[in-house]
Amino acid sequence: IILPFLSLSLSRAEPSATCEVCEGAEEMPEPLKQCRDWLCAYFCEPARTPSLPVPPFHHPLLQQDSFTRRVLWTLLREVKFGEAVSYKQLADLAGNGRAARAVGGAMRSNPIPIIIPCHRVILSSGQSGNYGGGNPMKEWLLSHEKLQKEKAA
Repeated sequence: IILPFLSLSLSRAEPSATCEVCEGAEEMPEPLKQCRDWLCAYFCEPARTPSLPVPPFHHPLLQQDSFTRRVLWTLLREVKFGEAVSYKQLADLAGNGRAARAVGGAMRSNPIPIIIPCHRVILSSGQSGNYGGGNPMKEWLLSHEKLQKEKAA
């Protein structure tokens, strides 16, 4: 089991994360190992995430043909680490520019946040907007990605 330890600071100090893999990791099924590896990389070595396989998703919402599924897969494929997109822009990318509110619904339905990075969807005004994990977590994730992207540049 992966335990990312996140430092959430309201003073906008540099976000930090450390990862620890607990006992029993060798007994995990392969899809769970892929998820663990992906999350460890996201938090501790983000430059590695593009080279890792995306863990397999078996959630029914991601299997059925729907606008929500299209939005979530578009977000996963098109909006890269350290980038942000507005609800309207994501609606355009998913094929229906008038469906920004439906994009918000898709973000609320996301069964695997962070891996499908709904925290990267922001308001057209540039403000972060709401997040199911709480707005401080969304701000932390966006700051983490921005900082890591700047370090890599």
